[in-house]
Amino acid sequence: MYVCRACTFNPLPLPLPSLSLRSSDNFFDILLASFFPSSLSMEALSLGSFRKPSLLHHSLPPALPPAKFRMLVTASNFLECKGLSNVERLNARQNLMMHSHSQIGQSNFMLNPRLNFKCLVKSTPGHPLESEPSGSPWKSVQLALDAFYRFSRPHTVIGTVLSIISVSLLAVENVSDFSPAFFSGVLEAIVAAFFMNIYIVGLNQLCDIDIDKVNKPYLPLASGEYSVPTGVMIISSFAILSFWVGAIVGSWPLFWALFISFILGTAYSINVPFFRWKRFAVVAAMCIFAVRAVIVQIAFYLHVQMHVYSRPPVLTKPVIFATAFMSFFSVVIALFKDIPDIVGDKIYGIQSFTVRLGQERVFWICILLLEIAYAVAILVGAASSSIWSRWTTVVGHILLGFLLWSSAKSIDLNNKASITAFYMFIWKLFYAEYLLIPLIR
Repeated sequence: MYVCRACTFNPLPLPLPSLSLRSSDNFFDILLASFFPSSLSMEALSLGSFRKPSLLHHSLPPALPPAKFRMLVTASNFLECKGLSNVERLNARQNLMMHSHSQIGQSNFMLNPRLNFKCLVKSTPGHPLESEPSGSPWKSVQLALDAFYRFSRPHTVIGTVLSIISVSLLAVENVSDFSPAFFSGVLEAIVAAFFMNIYIVGLNQLCDIDIDKVNKPYLPLASGEYSVPTGVMIISSFAILSFWVGAIVGSWPLFWALFISFILGTAYSINVPFFRWKRFAVVAAMCIFAVRAVIVQIAFYLHVQMHVYSRPPVLTKPVIFATAFMSFFSVVIALFKDIPDIVGDKIYGIQSFTVRLGQERVFWICILLLEIAYAVAILVGAASSSIWSRWTTVVGHILLGFLLWSSAKSIDLNNKASITAFYMFIWKLFYAEYLLIPLIR
């Protein structure tokens, strides 16, 4: 009997004890070569084709070995498990169709480990799959929050919040500057920038649904959890909220930061004539550079300097350093983000640097740029007149540079999961830098 039971987070392979295959047997190939007639199209692998095991009988050759038939029935029943979310169904389907993360060997059916699976299937042939009901109101709230969490691209949100706090601290000259006006001004900037961040990443997902079905099938629009009208409603609401907060605050630096980010974020993603700048590697990198390196550093610093403290717009040494250092980091993020997405970008004609130069070359260019940035930061820190600033910045950047190099040497560029994990590691280095920037004096 097939039994589906809820479980806690388990990224391990999903066991199917009833299957017995050699480790060299490939599930995708067996499905096509052994189970389906030659006239059957690839659409036979869609979820709609796996309705009931009985339907599979009529599509199989009469001399199908019982063991392989049981394997196909088990796989089809797994895809019909009511305990699976839309994300999990889509990912399982794409694992079968794309042959990228799925294989059966020694009774293990591997699924994408990025997902938080709630099903463990233990099977013996002969009975339909049953699942425990899990539709409580709290469960629905959890699923909705999880979908929005993935939609918001949290690593970008964290980077935005940390950068605003960090550069705002550069305007602080003495302890008395930590006033209620300072904290309210920083909070206003964070809220407005958060809303704009959701608009930008959401618009990018709306314009890249087909690409994300290949590169990032766990995103809500790509998986079908969000419909296109839902996505449009979300990003429109957040764009309006962002400008509304900016208008209420009345800070010109903040308003221009939001407006320029809106223009560049829209031009980067939207698929209309003369736009969708992400298709062009240099222009795409310049968009990210302008927002992450220039606007975030200078505009939000001036927001505190001019609007909160009513001081003249003077760019200090720490602000100039932050802008220069984050110029390197922004270029690296712009380059590296396309390395794990090379498959979908090739299919849909996105001429990223990774597509044009190859994964390995772009990877080591990114590492070299960051190491240069850390070397410059060490020199700047060593020239500081403040002893505590000198030691913390020099030691901190030496440590970060060493961690980057040691981690880079262990990356498997043929493994998408390894590349994606390293990309998230670069974002962590990005966060760490914003902890060091306020110490530059």
